[in-house]
Amino acid sequence: MSRIGRLPVEIPDKVKVLIKDGNYIKVEGPLGKLEKKFPPVIELKEENNSVIVIKKADNKFAKSMYGTARAIVNNMITGVSKGFVKQLQLEGVGYRAEVAGKVLKLSLGYSHVIEYEVPDNIEVKVERNLISVKGFDKELVGSVAAKIRSFRKPEPYKGKGIRY
Repeated sequence: MSRIGRLPVEIPDKVKVLIKDGNYIKVEGPLGKLEKKFPPVIELKEENNSVIVIKKADNKFAKSMYGTARAIVNNMITGVSKGFVKQLQLEGVGYRAEVAGKVLKLSLGYSHVIEYEVPDNIEVKVERNLISVKGFDKELVGSVAAKIRSFRKPEPYKGKGIRY
């Protein structure tokens, strides 16, 4: 039995939660709104200003989704109320980054400048050799940070590249 899945997710004052059909959740807060549909083996209920996750079946899939669903709901509520930030550090001589509108321009030692189109709902800031990726969707923030890092992963000997 998942110990994480049993815990209720508290809803802050500024956040509105709407649950439909037991497995669809919509969360609205000051930073934005998110929605997610879970598999039918998971049921969501709102009680006492908190969200409770219940598993309907007792098979392997339901057990694996039980704690995962609770963690996703918690990340959704945290995201629309506080937001998430990932920081990347540029290491290397001549490595530079700058933001022009919704485009991140990276000079990483290649013969060309890499231009990355930043998705909506994501804010990217550059200060000297630090790149901050900020947003309210944890999954999107993580994937954008991973994509930026993939342009020049840190190499093991000198440590040049983009690292978390």
